[in-house]
Amino acid sequence: MARLPLSLVLLALGGLAAPTAWANPVVCTTSLEAPAPLSPSTDTAPAPVEVTHCGPVERTDQLVVNRFYTWTAPYARGVDLLHQVTDLLGIAVAGPEGNRVMGLGFPDQTIVWDGSALQNTYQVLLEEQSSPIPWRTVDLSSGFSGSLAGDQPVQRLAPEPSSVPPVRGLW
Repeated sequence: MARLPLSLVLLALGGLAAPTAWANPVVCTTSLEAPAPLSPSTDTAPAPVEVTHCGPVERTDQLVVNRFYTWTAPYARGVDLLHQVTDLLGIAVAGPEGNRVMGLGFPDQTIVWDGSALQNTYQVLLEEQSSPIPWRTVDLSSGFSGSLAGDQPVQRLAPEPSSVPPVRGLW
């Protein structure tokens, strides 16, 4: 009979007794903030303070599902006896598992509220994807100014010089 080291046995038994925990991704951001005001005892200016904030990350698909079921439970969860009674009384029981009491609201109201929550989430996700300042460029020339056969070069007419200088766009 092979003997296991005592530390391995204790580790295995400790792992069985210890509660398990799940870790989610975390994003930390570090910024420099203004230091405390000058104290009269020192003559040197204090350096900026480095502050780090950490928070959990929620995947986009999880965010959308959580927002969609903010006020109404999924259909499969929402047809049991509990939801039949709460719907009759106008009590909103929601969440992806259908087990959170959210407040007062009949099913037709909660569907509208879920739609509003999903629309707001959609707008925020679109804003995160794009820059708030649109890129503006000079217009590109049209591809229809020449022949597809390419036999003869296209003659472009030069614009007549005018006394008024052209106005440039804001971009």
